[in-house]
Amino acid sequence: MSATYTPLHQRSLSLDHPELINLISNQQHILIIQDLDGVCMKLVKDPLTRVIDKSYLEATKLFEGHFFVLTNGEHIGKRGVNAIIERTLKNIDLVQDKGFYLPGLAGGGVQWQDCYGNVSHLGVSEEELTFLQQVPQKIEKALIEFFQQNNCGLEENKIKQGIQLAVLDNKVSPTVNLNIFHEYLQYQEDSYCKLQLAMKILMDNLQEQAKYQGLDNSFFVHYAPNLGKDVQGQEIMQIAEGEDSGTTDFQFMLRGAIKEVGVLVILNRYFYNKTGQYPLGESFNVRKSPKEHQKLLKLIKDNFDPMQMPTIIGVGDTVTSKAKEINGQLTFQRGGSDRGFLQIIQEIGKEFKSGNVTVYIDSSNGEVKNRKPLKLKKFINPENRDSPGELRVIRGPGDHRDQNDSLILNVVFPEGYKQYIQFFKKAATARYKNNYPS
Repeated sequence: MSATYTPLHQRSLSLDHPELINLISNQQHILIIQDLDGVCMKLVKDPLTRVIDKSYLEATKLFEGHFFVLTNGEHIGKRGVNAIIERTLKNIDLVQDKGFYLPGLAGGGVQWQDCYGNVSHLGVSEEELTFLQQVPQKIEKALIEFFQQNNCGLEENKIKQGIQLAVLDNKVSPTVNLNIFHEYLQYQEDSYCKLQLAMKILMDNLQEQAKYQGLDNSFFVHYAPNLGKDVQGQEIMQIAEGEDSGTTDFQFMLRGAIKEVGVLVILNRYFYNKTGQYPLGESFNVRKSPKEHQKLLKLIKDNFDPMQMPTIIGVGDTVTSKAKEINGQLTFQRGGSDRGFLQIIQEIGKEFKSGNVTVYIDSSNGEVKNRKPLKLKKFINPENRDSPGELRVIRGPGDHRDQNDSLILNVVFPEGYKQYIQFFKKAATARYKNNYPS
């Protein structure tokens, strides 16, 4: 190995995909934790139109026991990922018998599923599920009232169609997704921003209603994308600006269902599969866990055997950083629904010296216009101007002035989910061949 070699976990915005394949295929103890929308599927305005690559599903099987998903979406329901998989393979019996469902956590960390589609809701009460069941109807009613009170120049059938697409009746994370209305109102920014604020007010009211029913500490609102958290720990909604649609997803979620804690749930189960014991106990779930990163790290340090700790590879597509000027000084609001789980994976890697790698997929070419594309530049060697040159990423997804962001994105895929899927298949095949040589 060259003396100038730099390990992937020490790099930033690297395009060295072959080296990542090398790591995945040769490292015995590997754990891939991956987001879904925008990573292995194109970002679309209507979740019902999502599709997934069949060969990608087949590749996940080669990683069995070393690959789990972590998403704020859901496995089940008509808009869940399971339905997409069933449509792709066109044989539900095959999906169930061969275990083609994606194992891991959905709903931010409260909906566990194995590869055979066995689902459980970790630490969730019947009272909470009953309240959540009523939320989609309340979202629909609020949207109807908004358009009755605000003349946005939309035809009635278009409003009805938009509402049908916007209300996501997820079991543990009912959501209003405004992508379709951003398209309808793209030349009426004031109306769209007013709609965003109306949905924020609705989410605040839902929390008050839950409190009145004795579910004071049961729920929180996840805004995607967001601008980080305020001093009370509440996520900050991002108002639309120009072509940037700002916050499009308003998710009413179970408190504790945050991705960084989901990493611990997955790690706990990974260790059980490997050692036969749960370091945090069999019943551990996101709702029993602390939320602060330092406390999470202490929990891991106190309970997990460092000799058994895998190299974790976290894969996401939503990381934001936006400048805000206060009294002439620039401050940065850092958010994005994948930031937290990528950050904790990075911190675990430093604590355990396990070489964890954060991977970023550029999903800015999807239908949802709230992602900043990576900026690339070709560098020519002045001593060999006939060479094709080296392509490098010179600007990440955050604000380019934000030089103190503690989250380092080690490896990036500027061409989006298709490029990542091709990489994923190569990595899966290489690992399988190394472990099961013919």
